[in-house]
Amino acid sequence: MATKLYIVFYSTYGHVEKLAHEIKKGADSVEGVEAKLFQVPETLSDEILGKLSAPPKSDVPIISPNDLTEADGFVFGFPTRFGMMSAQFKAFLDATGGLWRTQALAGKPAGLFYSTGSQGGGQETTALTAITQLVHHGMIFVPIGYSFGAGMFEMEKVKGGSPYGAGTYAGDGSRQPSQLELEQAFHQGKYIAAITKKLKSGSA
Repeated sequence: MATKLYIVFYSTYGHVEKLAHEIKKGADSVEGVEAKLFQVPETLSDEILGKLSAPPKSDVPIISPNDLTEADGFVFGFPTRFGMMSAQFKAFLDATGGLWRTQALAGKPAGLFYSTGSQGGGQETTALTAITQLVHHGMIFVPIGYSFGAGMFEMEKVKGGSPYGAGTYAGDGSRQPSQLELEQAFHQGKYIAAITKKLKSGSA
């Protein structure tokens, strides 16, 4: 049976979703891994989204909490709000109480990726504060560390991401993920897919 990796995200303006698609490409490059994209439900009204000039949602399917039990591993992605995950993703996790009660997700690996508005906007704190969600579920946090190599030490160009996971900077919304940021996202997908596969097969 294929190892199932679910890439679950929330994206307001599309930056996180772009990283998610690249993470899926990386995961798909690992033989025997089946990666799927999901987005969590929106909590804002169409009126509010319109005032925010948010684009329409993509056709990526909406996930429900119980769908998580079907996966062998996860990569969760979200934009930051004041240095923490967005309320939409937190609301989704708040709805996983039933899974927490039975520890249905315990032992499953999970990685994190994110987008912030500025260089001091939470590239590390957003991931760091999100780890508590994984801990209470008994999931295994899988950071990328410095496995991305020289790309982790880029100093000449603006680059999101950290040892916690792939990331990008949205700025005022006009900036899109750079090629280096997309490469890091691809690496994260490939990296966590391989680890998830090992854990499932018991060969880790």
